[in-house]
Amino acid sequence: MDWDDYDLFCHVVDRASFSGAARALGRPKSTVSAAITRLEGRLNARLIERTTRRLRLTEAGEALHREIAPLFSHLRDVVDDAKARGRAVGGQLRIAAPYEFGAHHLGAVACTMLADYPELQIDIDVEYAPVNLFDQRYDIVFTTVEDELPASSAVMRRVFSLERGLFASPAFIAAHAEPHTPDDLRALPLLVAPSDRDWTFKGRGGKTASVPIVSPRLSSPNAGIRRQAALAGLGIARITATFCEPAVRAGALRPLLAGYGCAPLRVYALLPARRLMPAKVRLFLDRLEVLARGGA
Repeated sequence: MDWDDYDLFCHVVDRASFSGAARALGRPKSTVSAAITRLEGRLNARLIERTTRRLRLTEAGEALHREIAPLFSHLRDVVDDAKARGRAVGGQLRIAAPYEFGAHHLGAVACTMLADYPELQIDIDVEYAPVNLFDQRYDIVFTTVEDELPASSAVMRRVFSLERGLFASPAFIAAHAEPHTPDDLRALPLLVAPSDRDWTFKGRGGKTASVPIVSPRLSSPNAGIRRQAALAGLGIARITATFCEPAVRAGALRPLLAGYGCAPLRVYALLPARRLMPAKVRLFLDRLEVLARGGA
């Protein structure tokens, strides 16, 4: 029995396309398509309905994937464990991260890893919605939250906190009264993330203040869009400081409420519960932590 065809089937389902599976495996698309056709002929059942826009699993395909995908996932974990024992760094490292974090914190680490380990491949998916770690078979899923994460069967490893601040354009500040306390924000247009229920601050004396988000001028999970709106003078955005640093240096944005600190954005790495952490995952997280501490 050619188990490779079953594995290719799982890759096609996981990536929702023949092209995505072919890229991930480094094989021609025709090879992947031929494997699915072969498998359907062997099982005498249609597994995938192909359309010009998307793939859809048939009832037989869903049943097969439900039963066989965990087996191949376990086999991959066993191989990763063996590589971890041998400290081999190679294969594919699949990462998902929120846009604001992924675009400005993971690229440098990925580049150094690729330069040091020629056998390594890295896929970084920038997401705007929560990612299911297990369905997508990511090796690392980064998530940013303000409070502690709920209990999960995944292994949670906190990486670091992102400093945030309030930013607005000089034109906006000239057209509005500049806020000096958090309460002043209540009368100004705010640019927020959909998850924002309130903005919390800590003053110099340690006293906390909270501003509820009632009717924001703009709401978007994309930090780039919120920053763009701030640059256009449409309101005040709460964004990570590193994300706005180039615009601040250029004078296009100004930080506000200098006497108050915003609640930081906690960043966690979620890992599948494996017996051993693969070397590629461990090294990536180690280098990320060095970068967070200001190291090389």
